[in-house]
Amino acid sequence: MRERTGAVNRKRGELRIYLGAAPGVGKTFAVLGEAHRRRERGTDVVIGLVETHGRDKTAALLDGLEVIPRREVHHRGASVTEMDVDALLARRPEVAVVDELAHTNAPGSRNAKRWQDVEELLDAGVDVLSTVNVQHLESLNDVVRRITGVEQREIVPDEVVRRAGQVELVDLTPEALRRRLAHGNVYAAHKIDAALGNYFRVGNLTALRELALLWVADQVDVALQRYRSEQHITDTWEARERVVVAVTGGPESETLIRRARRIAVRAGADLLVVHVLRGDGLAGPPPGSVAALRKVAEHVGATFHTVVGDDVPTALLEFARGVNATQLVLGTSRRSRLARVFDEGIGATVVQASGPIDVHMVTHAEARRGVSWRLDRSALTPSRRLLSWVLALPLPAAVTGLGLLTGDEVSFSTDLIGFFLATVVVALVGGLWPAVAAALLGAGLLNFFFTEPYYSLAVATPENVVTLIAMLVVAVLVAAVVDRAARLAEQGARARTEAALLASYARTVLTGPYPLARLLEKVRENFGLDSVALLERRDGEWERVACVGPKPCDEPDEADVDVPVTADVHLALRGRTLPAGDQRALEAAAGQALLALRQQRLAAETADAQRRAATTELRTAILSAVGHDLRTPLTSIKAAVGSLRDPQLRLPPEDTAELLETVEISADRLSGLIDNLLDSSRLATGAVAPRLRPVTYDEAVGRALAGVDDRALVAVEVPDDLPPVAADAGLLERVVANVVDNALRHGRLAPRRAVDVGGDGHVTADEPEVALRASAHGDRVELRVVDHGPGLPKNTVDTVFAPFQRLGDRGNTPGVGLGLSVAKGFTDAMGGTITAEDTPGGGLTVVLSFPVAEAVSG
Repeated sequence: MRERTGAVNRKRGELRIYLGAAPGVGKTFAVLGEAHRRRERGTDVVIGLVETHGRDKTAALLDGLEVIPRREVHHRGASVTEMDVDALLARRPEVAVVDELAHTNAPGSRNAKRWQDVEELLDAGVDVLSTVNVQHLESLNDVVRRITGVEQREIVPDEVVRRAGQVELVDLTPEALRRRLAHGNVYAAHKIDAALGNYFRVGNLTALRELALLWVADQVDVALQRYRSEQHITDTWEARERVVVAVTGGPESETLIRRARRIAVRAGADLLVVHVLRGDGLAGPPPGSVAALRKVAEHVGATFHTVVGDDVPTALLEFARGVNATQLVLGTSRRSRLARVFDEGIGATVVQASGPIDVHMVTHAEARRGVSWRLDRSALTPSRRLLSWVLALPLPAAVTGLGLLTGDEVSFSTDLIGFFLATVVVALVGGLWPAVAAALLGAGLLNFFFTEPYYSLAVATPENVVTLIAMLVVAVLVAAVVDRAARLAEQGARARTEAALLASYARTVLTGPYPLARLLEKVRENFGLDSVALLERRDGEWERVACVGPKPCDEPDEADVDVPVTADVHLALRGRTLPAGDQRALEAAAGQALLALRQQRLAAETADAQRRAATTELRTAILSAVGHDLRTPLTSIKAAVGSLRDPQLRLPPEDTAELLETVEISADRLSGLIDNLLDSSRLATGAVAPRLRPVTYDEAVGRALAGVDDRALVAVEVPDDLPPVAADAGLLERVVANVVDNALRHGRLAPRRAVDVGGDGHVTADEPEVALRASAHGDRVELRVVDHGPGLPKNTVDTVFAPFQRLGDRGNTPGVGLGLSVAKGFTDAMGGTITAEDTPGGGLTVVLSFPVAEAVSG
């Protein structure tokens, strides 16, 4: 036996993830509990990194577990700690606990993301227990932002989580989580109110919980499909109810969809509507009916699917098995009893081959009305050709028998017409060769029984030869017409199929977001492929522009079917080879894909052009809006200076001081206006490049209030222990100054109210015109600027940050409405958020929110 002297190939470690809907549901608590259970079973478990967030009960679970010391990372003068991957790899435990999988490592770390650290541990054969919240999943990031209004900057690719050996959902009801938060088990006391009023609202938590449940359910479904595919299992497993309803586009289709919807609701199942486009010569649905059915499907909450197949029962069952359907809904046949004698119909065939799939046959008003039978409607199917061969013998024999029974009562010409009729009937049913056989048999019987010499095959006269030839010619001509009609009908049906596909592709390109990805997904579904990719050659190298499905092609040579669009753009299909008849539809789809690609790029160029147009529009608006506001302070300055310089005016000292104050105030107003104009111009041209560093709110507020009128009553409630935020110090100061200035100008419109500060009924101060309050929750810190002015007109909160808006201004309040617009532009540039809401009791509250500096840099 040969000894192994090389490196031992380690088995890749297994990842187990605890998924939560929101912070505080108990993910870290659960993962530490699992770590203790494994340690008690004798497993070598270490703590790579756990974030307790100051929670005593969580920290207590670290007792008794080996903790790998963290590594210090220095960045921009600050020191942060990160997981020591090298120490973990050197220690090589059986199991490592690594909290917060989506965390962003500090610059200079071994990897940019913590999930990349985890990948190294897994490759080294270490099992990992980790945690992640649903808002950090890449596919759900935009959905969570729309629900909560908070953009999550730390994300992890879904594929990393889907590759986990186990995903365990840590669930908690919204009410229970809010109680846990209120009791101080999640955040510190000063963060609780802000958290309950923002991220941890009941509606937010309910939506996040539903997202988590649905994502885990889909993950289970994906795992089941992957297992079935790996094990080559095609039988239906009733792990999850799915109802598929087949529609033809006929008048009964809408009834079928609604009946199937009721079945799906009772079973708690997903509903899929499928329409089979066939190219075997059968007539397609009426124009526009499929589009109408798609709308009906969307209305009842179903998904609409289109598949291509000449054999409808096989196509339906393949689709149903492919989606692991448990129930299939069909309409009863519209065929007549006579037609069902020769062909049982789709329903009967599906029932016989359905296996474990339950088939519901739904009656409808169109059932058993029969369908008019036209010979040119179908191609020459095997059953039809078999029937023609069956008729080729008895029809001539029947004509012979009738002729012999009638004897001399019927003339020879009548017998001749009977044989011609038999030949034509066979030709109409089965085409050329059965008709030729019927013609030869009929001519032989005619010559044997009805021409002299009787009962002999000898041809006595030239007329009999002409009759034989005529019968053969008639058979060939009629059969040729039938064959041509059948081919044309088949071509027409295929053309209808292609037209329906093209219409579907065109509709996909012209409507909805992400048309290219949706178009490729339609092509994959229509033709039953594994993956579809659009490839483009740039500088001699192929680049995958867009793709759907697993393992897409990187080059045209890797494809099972390669459809060139242009010399440098190809549509690469993987999964199976396709017949040549599908080539035209694929070429059309490839052309639509190229159109979608160009449309996508044109949209980007249009957006850039719109941005430039908006810049021009802003410049024009600035020039038109600031004329009066520039002229007013200049006029005041000129009048005051003129009075001071007039030698004939002998002004007392108090008048001189008043004029100088007017000059100073007007100059400050002019300086502020120019600053806002310059800032608006910088924002419009994209010239703002913030330098983010840790900044505290008390520092920014202090500098912003330095230029505020000493007579203004401003209350500041900014705790000293708040964490710093990631912002540009200069820009943050300008944001706070603009928001406070706006609040003071509007807050002063409300009458001041005396406040009993001492509590003994003695009035000692006025109520502040503006209050600044700061608080932290989660990985963000908020600053609220509250005034008690008249507030905003109804339904105008969304436009308060637009430039040149002076909503709610009264009298001669100065300004052109750029202060809040500039504040929003600077805030967006720094990665923060700024929102406005009504102040209880009247007024406006502007909320500034920035991420904690450690959440960005660490």
